[in-house]
Amino acid sequence: MSFEIKSSAETYDAIIVGSGAGGGMAAKILSEAGLSVAVLEAGSDFDPALEEYRTQLRYPWESPRRGASTVRAFGDFDAAYGGWEIDGEPYTRKDGTQFDWFRSRMLGGRTNHWGRISLRFGPDDFKRKSIDGLGDDWPISYDDVKPYYDRVDKLIGVFGSKEGIPNEPDGYFLPPPKPRLHELAFMKGGSKINIPVIPSRISVLTRPVNNERGACFFCAQCNRACQVYGDFSSGTVLVKPAMKKGHVDLYTYAMVRKVTTNDQGEATGVSYVSKVDMQEYKLKGRVVVLGASACETARIMMNSKSTRHPNGLSNSSGTLGRYLHDSTGASRSALMPELLGRDKYNEDGVGSMHVYTPWWLDNKKLDFPRGYHLEFGGGMRMPNYGFGFGMESMRQHIKDEFGNPSPNGGYGAGLKRDIRNVYGATIGIAGRGESVPQYDNYCEIDPHVVDKFGIPVLRFHYKWTDYEVKQAKHMQDTFEEIFTAMGAKILGSRPGADTEYGLAAPGRIIHEVGTSRMGNDPKTSVLNKYSQAHECKNLFVVDAGSFVSQADKNPTWTILALSMRTSEYIIDQLNKKNIG
Repeated sequence: MSFEIKSSAETYDAIIVGSGAGGGMAAKILSEAGLSVAVLEAGSDFDPALEEYRTQLRYPWESPRRGASTVRAFGDFDAAYGGWEIDGEPYTRKDGTQFDWFRSRMLGGRTNHWGRISLRFGPDDFKRKSIDGLGDDWPISYDDVKPYYDRVDKLIGVFGSKEGIPNEPDGYFLPPPKPRLHELAFMKGGSKINIPVIPSRISVLTRPVNNERGACFFCAQCNRACQVYGDFSSGTVLVKPAMKKGHVDLYTYAMVRKVTTNDQGEATGVSYVSKVDMQEYKLKGRVVVLGASACETARIMMNSKSTRHPNGLSNSSGTLGRYLHDSTGASRSALMPELLGRDKYNEDGVGSMHVYTPWWLDNKKLDFPRGYHLEFGGGMRMPNYGFGFGMESMRQHIKDEFGNPSPNGGYGAGLKRDIRNVYGATIGIAGRGESVPQYDNYCEIDPHVVDKFGIPVLRFHYKWTDYEVKQAKHMQDTFEEIFTAMGAKILGSRPGADTEYGLAAPGRIIHEVGTSRMGNDPKTSVLNKYSQAHECKNLFVVDAGSFVSQADKNPTWTILALSMRTSEYIIDQLNKKNIG
């Protein structure tokens, strides 16, 4: 059953804050063990199969804004309720910080609109300090997490290919889709310069895995959320099925203020503000599980001050909010002259890349310590005007092939000619890399600002180091090398040192991790190796806040695996009466 507001008279076995990857997995595992579970979501309910939520297979002209991205961060029909800026929910920055914080306010959170890139961390990713002397090793190894990765693969479904790359572990894969024409060009270019381009690992069903979900029908609109549940979203694959089996109550529009505690400092539940009536309510629980996202979870814990926790929950170490880091990101685009004027046909595929490049070099031979992977884009998706006709380099390439393009982008017959010629010929590469965690990159409570619910907001401090800037420079070298090998014409000028080589602002890749990291020593960490708070034994964190370091991979698959591991530990501890 679904609630918008409710003041609890009962005590739940577990209260879960957040319904994304970590919260959704916890809801499934804990409820299926017979526990009574409350899931609190700061946004609305969401089910893409229902017409009231559907944006998949809608044309741009169906929007009153004709597709302009004036309402949602990634376009009117993207399944992202929220963004980097939300009215009435501010955050602040200090000392010139450019950190941008993306919040998703809907059931399933960010898992509704992500790229579904589902990569396991490798053995080296858990012991980076032992390899390069920077940061810290995790208190767990790949072998500790591998059984849970295996189960996540089988439960959710991920396509890919077995490659035997030591730090890019293979899993249980569904058949990958065939490369599209532009992806074949990337594969050809990569082979010329010994850069591997292999099938992607994406959580989209290329064949059914159970009777509740349909297989992908290749509309390339996964970012709009799938009506047949062919891609992974926490709401449709984890939370909704758990609710159907009972034991799960969903509270929507519930903005959590803090975790409540007793005189012994143990968690007793949560206090939240209902967005419906702006009143405050309390829920009681034997266990509290935070999966609100790394920064939101840190905010809740820092706002949960008490006599026993004067600096926030489990924060005697002073590391709560510290070691915040995001993936690095840079990109370039190009034009493939041989694809200009190409035949038009349906090559949509899945809503993500069919091929990618895992990290292929040895950092010991480079001037930066951590690697990155490559994501490739292009093809003939639903077209829109804006192929870069204002860029002189683009116009020159079109002129060389087809004569003068229409002046200033053109209109009428000239505009149609230009669009048809260029459609399917533009390509892009994005690098996504690992940054080195820094104590001085952090979020904290702003002592002077509250949101519209009266809850103190976060203030960010974040600077990239030379490690990340040098990595971005290497990305740009790689982009140009691949484009040249492909015979592509690079568009625009090369980003230089003045722009940190095109390095995106921290937070823009939406992979932030590390604010409540795990460790064996309570003096330098917030959580133990099971993501249990050192100083509040019935409080657990199941989002990326627990990460000691980010890898050169996307974090979602590791969030899911660790949440499954933590949830089963909670069940074990409850059964042994060690908590609750």
